[in-house]
Amino acid sequence: MSSQESPRAVLAALGANLGIAATKFVAFVITGSASLLAESVHSVADSGNQVLLLIGRTRARREETEQHQFGFGAERYVYAFIVAVVLFVVGAIFSLYEGVSRITHPEAVLSPVVAFAVLGVAIALEAFSFRTAVSESNRSRGRAGWRAFIRHAKAPELPAVLLEDSAALIGLGFALCAVTLSTVTHDGRWDGAGSIAIGVLLGCVAAVFAVEIKSLLIGESASPDMQRAILAAIEDGPLIERVIHLRTLHVGPDSLLVAAKVAVRPGEVAEAIAAGIDAAERRVRAAVPIAGLIYLEPDLYEASRQDAADPAVKAARAARAPRAPQDPRAPQDPPERQ
Repeated sequence: MSSQESPRAVLAALGANLGIAATKFVAFVITGSASLLAESVHSVADSGNQVLLLIGRTRARREETEQHQFGFGAERYVYAFIVAVVLFVVGAIFSLYEGVSRITHPEAVLSPVVAFAVLGVAIALEAFSFRTAVSESNRSRGRAGWRAFIRHAKAPELPAVLLEDSAALIGLGFALCAVTLSTVTHDGRWDGAGSIAIGVLLGCVAAVFAVEIKSLLIGESASPDMQRAILAAIEDGPLIERVIHLRTLHVGPDSLLVAAKVAVRPGEVAEAIAAGIDAAERRVRAAVPIAGLIYLEPDLYEASRQDAADPAVKAARAARAPRAPQDPRAPQDPPERQ
C-alpha cells in the first residue's frame, strides 16, 4: 500500500473495531464473561492501533527538513512498531491477567444468550474487515503466498490489519468455545481459560509483527527484481561500462536510496562523466519511480580489486545475472515490501 493509495483496509478495520468494542463491553457488563472482557480490550487495542497506523502514514508525508534530510518515510515503521507493543501490553497481558484471575476465582457466565448474540455480530463485523484487508492486499501481493506477502511487504499497514483481523477472528472462536463450555459445564474456569488463550494468541501475533517491523526499522534493501531494474537502467548508456557494486535501502515504503559505484571508460573528461551519471540517474528514476535518492560514484573497473565477499558486489553480480525461468508449479518469489 503506497502512500498515495486509499487506506481503505485500515479505515474499515477501525470502523469495525470501534463498533465491536462497544458491543462487547455492553455484553461483558450483562454477562460478566472474562472472555468477552478480553475480547473487548482486544478490540479497543486494535482500534488504537489503526489510529496509530493512520497517524504514522500522515506524518510520513512531511517534507524533508535540514535535520531529517532523507524525509520521514520511516515514521510509518516507528508507529507500526508501537502497534506491536500496544497489542502485546494492552491486549495480551491484560487478557492473561484476567484469565488467571477468573480461573482462581471462577464466576458463572450470566445471560449466555446475550454473549452468543454479541459474538455472532462481532464475527460478522470482523469478517467484513478481514475481507476488505484481503481484497486490498490482493492488489499488491501478486502470486506470492500470504506468509511471503507479510514477510516481504515494505508498507506495514496491510500486514498489520491482516494479522490483527486474523487474530480477532481466532480470538472470537476461543471466546465462543469458552462461553459455550462455561454454560454447558457450569464451570466458570473455562471462561478464564478462553481469556488466557486469547492472551497467548495476541502475544504471538505481536511478536511476529514486531520481528517484521524491526527488520524494516534496521533497513531493508530493494527486492531482487527492483535491483535488476536499477542495474539495467544504470548500464543502459554509452558512458557507463558496468556497475561495480550496488547498495539499496528503503528509507520508507515509498522512498528508496540507491548508492552505486560505476565504472566509466578510461580517459573520459569530467564533463562527460557528469553528463553520463546524470543520464543514468534519470534512467533509474524512470525504471524505479520510488528511487528518489541516487548517488553514483564513478571509478575505473579492475576485476582484481573486487572483493567477492562484499554484499554490495554480490548484489551487483546477482542483479546482472539472467533470471532463471521458474517452474509455474514452484513457489513464487515474494514481491518487495509495499
